[in-house]
Amino acid sequence: MERSEILADLQWRGAVNQVTDLEGLEKLTAEKVVSLYCGVDPTGDSLHIGHLIPFMILKRFQNAGHHPYIVIGGGTGSIGDPSGRKTERVLQTMDQVKKNEAAITKQMIHLFGKDNFSIVNNYDWLSKISLLDFLRIYGKEFPINVMLNKEVVSSRLATGISFTEFTYQILQSVDFLTLYKEHDVQLQIGGADQWGNITAGTDLIHKLEGQEAKVYGLTIPLMLKADGTKFGKTAGGAVWLDPEKTTPYEFYQFWLNQDDRDVVKYLKYFTFLSHAEIDELAKAVATEPEKRLAQRRLAEEVTTFVHGAEACAEAEHISQAFFSGDLLSLSAEEVEQCFHGMPGVTVAHDTWNLVQFLTDVTKIESSRRQAREDINNGAIYINGFRQQDVDFVVNPDGAFDGQFIIVRKGKKKYTLVRIEK
Repeated sequence: MERSEILADLQWRGAVNQVTDLEGLEKLTAEKVVSLYCGVDPTGDSLHIGHLIPFMILKRFQNAGHHPYIVIGGGTGSIGDPSGRKTERVLQTMDQVKKNEAAITKQMIHLFGKDNFSIVNNYDWLSKISLLDFLRIYGKEFPINVMLNKEVVSSRLATGISFTEFTYQILQSVDFLTLYKEHDVQLQIGGADQWGNITAGTDLIHKLEGQEAKVYGLTIPLMLKADGTKFGKTAGGAVWLDPEKTTPYEFYQFWLNQDDRDVVKYLKYFTFLSHAEIDELAKAVATEPEKRLAQRRLAEEVTTFVHGAEACAEAEHISQAFFSGDLLSLSAEEVEQCFHGMPGVTVAHDTWNLVQFLTDVTKIESSRRQAREDINNGAIYINGFRQQDVDFVVNPDGAFDGQFIIVRKGKKKYTLVRIEK
């Protein structure tokens, strides 16, 4: 893709909400390689898929030949961004902030690689500003009435906002100014809730560096699902990029289970497929929705991007084995992924009569009478196989390296039994 086409591509993908000067930014991206940035505060030790929204745009600029900067907010993260919140953040210890910085930095390098990409930490410059310099150099440039009118602040006035969080927009503006002066960064990208902070940054640069300074801001639309709820939240909570928090299988399943009404939008936003490929998948959604071709491609593309091709292939294998009932084809590691977060019990290694196993050992059944009834009716499966013999002996050594027994009751109720050696 030619660099001059980047904004047209973003608009086709529905990824542009507000731009401070669209015409100027189109001209800039057509004329030169642009350095641009997006920030992330280390409020946790992993990013989740909601964070991916602006970073997918940054990645598209990188793929088009531009130079992205990631700002890890070691400074801003220590005070807390008021955006999208109704109450004050609980301040983290600086030790926790540093641990989070290291974890997020590792994730960013995984997503962006090491070529044509830079990662910086705003603690490096914000920590060097004295209180007097903060007030004299920067505070003078921020009229209180303008700051109060920023949505991020005005939305908090009823419930209250501390001076600490009130000054967040000043610190973020200093980030943009510093990156502009030291690295010729001319564009800041963020979510829709960052518009006030971004425009505060462009205003500060124009005041201190002159109105001719070519700096721009771009925000991404708030992403909502077809049912009106916020994208990225599930019944189990956030979908994390850290495979220890959300396994690649769970991650793959999240994308695979997207609604037909949302999948084309997500293909445009979260994959690097061409317009023609996405148009073909959109036709498949309209004419053959039962095949779920678009969802499978979405799950494959995003899982590969975040976790790599090998992890994606493993997630696909787990999916196929789980839904076909061929559980014995899974390795112990794959079983761990598949049942991460599902109900489970841990028992000491032994062998058991099936009725005893379902009642006394695992408590899956409430009584021996009910256990016998479910066994006789064919409702009990051990490691994928229906067991209708009440005298069947359950032996953990028969599968999964003796580490697990998978029990299914009825069509969908699974329990993972972990075996202590």
